[in-house]
Amino acid sequence: MTLRLGAPPEVANAGVGVHGGGRRRDIFRLRGLWQLHLYSYSARLTVGGRTHEIRPGRVSLIPPGELVQYFYEGRSEHLYAHLRLPEQGEPVTVPLMQDAGADTPFLRDLLRQAITAAPVTPAMAAAAAWTVLWRVARLAESEGPHAAVRLAIAHIESHLAQPLTVPEVAGAAGISHNHLTRLFHAETGDTVVAYIRRRRLEQARHLLRETTLPIPAVAAAVGLADLQAFNKACRRELGAAPRAIRQSG
Repeated sequence: MTLRLGAPPEVANAGVGVHGGGRRRDIFRLRGLWQLHLYSYSARLTVGGRTHEIRPGRVSLIPPGELVQYFYEGRSEHLYAHLRLPEQGEPVTVPLMQDAGADTPFLRDLLRQAITAAPVTPAMAAAAAWTVLWRVARLAESEGPHAAVRLAIAHIESHLAQPLTVPEVAGAAGISHNHLTRLFHAETGDTVVAYIRRRRLEQARHLLRETTLPIPAVAAAVGLADLQAFNKACRRELGAAPRAIRQSG
């Protein structure tokens, strides 16, 4: 199936689904909403007449309007988000069901962020869900050395608000500092430090334009709590001061 990820999704609903305690089968259809689920149990899922095995650590992305049937083996709990996706961006092909593997903790943390933020700060929920969608879209990419880069990126994305060093990121990826430096540049074209800086500023721009968070709170949320440093980084990387970026949104 194909989707477009040129802009953040709208999070219509997000939460923790608990099923199978009494009824062992659910049938439903969501019109206009994509269904994103991260599983922690074993079951079966049928979509469009095709059956998919659910296992802990698997993630599914179901298009709007599909008839969905779940067959549970007992009490079953998963994280979910129901999304309206934009029509912007190049088409991206994504399997309906995938094994998240080493990305599972990262996806779990981001979905929990989306669940917490959705009722009070929809733009932050959208930012978290957007990152999840991009990671899910890239799960099918080849393994090998790239797996270490994926782990590094997962660690960076889930710790943008905290201090980050290359040795720390390398440790999270399970490889040496020098090995990560070479692999990361070969796979992304960026240094690790440049990637961290770019992602922090992209997140800052989104929060400045799409939320009413005070500028100091935005700075802290992207790991640049020093306002003078944050202001300089915005001017250098985004071409304008934080207040001007907010007004332009």
